[in-house]
Amino acid sequence: MIPVFIRTLAESWRGLLVWTLALTAVMMLYLSLYPSIGIDGQMMQMLETLPPSLVNTLGFDQITSGAGYAQATFYGILGFVLPTVAAIGWGSAAVAGAEEQGRLELDLAHGISRTGYVAGQVLALVARLAWLGVYSGCLLLAVNTPFELDLARENVIPQTLAAIGLWLFSGGVALLVGSLFGRRAWAMGAGALVAAAAFLFNGVANQNDDFDALRALSPYSWAYHESPLREGWTDGLWPLWIGVVLLLAGSVVALTRRDLRG
Repeated sequence: MIPVFIRTLAESWRGLLVWTLALTAVMMLYLSLYPSIGIDGQMMQMLETLPPSLVNTLGFDQITSGAGYAQATFYGILGFVLPTVAAIGWGSAAVAGAEEQGRLELDLAHGISRTGYVAGQVLALVARLAWLGVYSGCLLLAVNTPFELDLARENVIPQTLAAIGLWLFSGGVALLVGSLFGRRAWAMGAGALVAAAAFLFNGVANQNDDFDALRALSPYSWAYHESPLREGWTDGLWPLWIGVVLLLAGSVVALTRRDLRG
């Protein structure tokens, strides 16, 4: 497990650096605007010009506070999309990508167990996304005072866990499908479908209370319907992380039970 973990990190550190810089740019761009438009009433004036359906879908009805603004503009949009794309890419490459390249069989032929191989890939996926989440949380704390967000610092921890769990959920789906079928395109498609459906179900539920049941099917809602950055520890963190654990554990089991002889 450990050699696979170390090799995977060594091969992907450049990509991780790019994603880190991208999140830095997005956070600084969005949050730096808050002092100029969020405190003097310009935010409310801007919201009044937008369609109510768009405001509800994107969660912009909460952005008059620093916590709501950071949640809606960063964590809820590009802070969700960018790491999710990275997670799906890493998850689909972990097993399915290696198998299509012929690398998986070569590694297993050199005495690496299937369980150890997938466990190493799982650990690498968690480590990279944990870095993105913790880094984003630390950067948020660093800009809290200069950008006048007035955040409760203790709420950054559950917010970080919610973000990492949400990214891992889509990455875990990609890893599981890749372990089950060995097709990278299928793995990427499944991860993207789950991420898009989670965002869509949450948006539809925000439009009409009649569709509130869709929140039960949306990892996005589990993570962010009750914003951890505003509310602290929320009930949605439990199903989110239980789902992540099941997906990652299922990935390990799936590869051990599949015939890799072609």
